[in-house]
Formats: sequence, C-alpha cells, structure tokens
Amino acid sequence: MLVFCLDQVYQTPAVLYHKPGEKAQITCFHNAGHNQMYWYRQRPGETMTLIVYTVFGGQPDYGGAAPTKYSAIKDSIYNGSLTITDLLPEDNGVYFCAVSKHSDVRSVSS
Repeated sequence: MLVFCLDQVYQTPAVLYHKPGEKAQITCFHNAGHNQMYWYRQRPGETMTLIVYTVFGGQPDYGGAAPTKYSAIKDSIYNGSLTITDLLPEDNGVYFCAVSKHSDVRSVSS
C-alpha cells in the first residue's frame, strides 16, 4: 500500500549565519497536526544524523547528543524549535525537522 501525505513542513529561517560562541534557533511549523518532531543534522560530506526527538507534552530524547549543546521544544502540536548553543565551526551543516504521528513501535518482526 502506498500512502501520500499532502501536509507541509516549514522551517525558519532558511539560512543562518552566526559567529562562534553565539547561539542559533531554528523553528519548525507544520499543518499536519502530528505530535512527534525529529531534528536532523547533515554535515558537509557526511550522512544525516538524528539530533533529538520531541513529542508534544513529553520530554525530548537526545539519544547520544548533548542536551547542553542542543535544546529542543515542541510547544504545540503544530510547531517546535531547536536551539544550538556555543556555536563552533563543526556545527556547520544542514539542519532540518521531520514530523510524524506514528505510534511507538517497540519491536519489529522480520
């Protein structure tokens, strides 16, 4: 079965320039009404990696990322934000969000 989604996800600002030591904030909006938001980063020449998973009404899951470096908030069903503190040259990359309404899957049978 193939399912198409016509919902839109938007990020602002489209481009950020900051000096080392400053902080940057990216905001994500969507019209899908999904309560889960994922923030990814792709550094030049590397594959993308998940930074943090957030859910409306819950605590962010930073996995291996440092919660002192990143701060994620999902303050409503329709938006959230990612803040990166104490910027360093290695923080350069493409950051983007994705949203989902899928239920929690604990195991997958093959």
